[in-house]
Amino acid sequence: MPADSPVGAPGKPPQDPFALVRTRGYVGLLVMAAVLGVPISAAAYGFLALVNELQPWTYTDLPKALGFEATPPWWPLPLLAVAGLLVGATLRYLPGTGGHKPAEGLSTSGAPKAIELPGILVAAVATLALGAVLGPEAPLIALGSGTAIWLVRLLKPDLPEQVGAVVGAAGSFAAVSTLLGSPLTGAFLLMEASGIGGPMLGVVLVPGLLAAGIGSLVFIGLDSWTGLGTYSLALPEVPHASTPDVAEFGWALVIGLVAALVGTGIRRLALLAQPRVERHRIVATVLMGLVVAGLAIAFAEGTGRAATEVLYSGQSALGPLLANSAEYSVGALTLLVVCKGLAYCASLSAFRGGPIFPAMFLGATGGIALSHLPGLDLTPAFAMGIGAMSVTMLGLPLTSVLLATLLLGSQGITVMPLVIVTVVVAYVVSKRLSPAPAGSARAGAHGDPKPR
Repeated sequence: MPADSPVGAPGKPPQDPFALVRTRGYVGLLVMAAVLGVPISAAAYGFLALVNELQPWTYTDLPKALGFEATPPWWPLPLLAVAGLLVGATLRYLPGTGGHKPAEGLSTSGAPKAIELPGILVAAVATLALGAVLGPEAPLIALGSGTAIWLVRLLKPDLPEQVGAVVGAAGSFAAVSTLLGSPLTGAFLLMEASGIGGPMLGVVLVPGLLAAGIGSLVFIGLDSWTGLGTYSLALPEVPHASTPDVAEFGWALVIGLVAALVGTGIRRLALLAQPRVERHRIVATVLMGLVVAGLAIAFAEGTGRAATEVLYSGQSALGPLLANSAEYSVGALTLLVVCKGLAYCASLSAFRGGPIFPAMFLGATGGIALSHLPGLDLTPAFAMGIGAMSVTMLGLPLTSVLLATLLLGSQGITVMPLVIVTVVVAYVVSKRLSPAPAGSARAGAHGDPKPR
């Protein structure tokens, strides 16, 4: 075929990717996306509210109800053992896999079947509410897409595959509409994670953005009605950031390199442990829960601070961490990175949840620790740490820049050049440290021919 020939069958014009947009059916698809945004975002709000209520109830209220004056130092042990038992039994006995495996990154490939949704819900609630170090974004994406397709197929059982993909994407958009601080950030996350690109990007993205906008309004309305909160990633107070200088650009290179090394180590160790956990699902998941609990107790005993700083995803702890950063010694911050990082690794290998918020918390903590060194201010260190660790764990550079900068409001614009440099360094280094996929050019060492 000549180099300038159109792709496709000989003699046929290239397919118009925007033909769907010009049909009445696409308008109906937009209406469907807007309608689906209401119940799915309301359900997502309820899911986050449930987790938010269960965390203090299981950690603080339950020990008092059992007769303890305060939460005992050893309380994370039974808490995480129960979490491991529930998650292990769910993955063993309920249909499906309880959602995607977080050690393998953030996956958006294909919506789960309706029969798999209960397992995803139970595994996610047990993981998030009882202290494992993972976030809510991955379960929400899976539940949102699966629920959307299930609802539509109740009315239209013969739903075409292409329309089903768009409907599932809209459900995911609605479920994470404000979780990451803005519908726009969630849109970029799903766009990068799914690999959507080319002319079809707008065709799929527009219904998703509409569902996300509707979902954001639902979250705001439910917050006003219930007073429970919007459960959106936000920092109430951000220290002023000065114009970046040469020293901080040097630190951007260092932070990107360090985050790539640390994050790659966490991910590879989790992937190494994952098949061993799967061979003994229930017992091994309980053991991994006890590892998380032991690390939380070790941090609490070593620093005098709360064990909950190691437990949970870290989403709601980012604001207090930045606001109270002066109260942490460098030693306490370093121990927090070590304990939270190892707990994150154990959770990735055995539990079900999302990898984003623990990565952000680890990067922020490491950045704050480095800000005690000359030539690096607090706010840019905080932002660069978040961006570098996020891209190392997610492999999504654009989303990582947005997470680190939009979170800081007006100060994010000031530090954005530093974050971009850090994210690029961490992305390239982490990809160089990652093993090449089977069949790639680097596989030539195993006997496959190398490209010339």
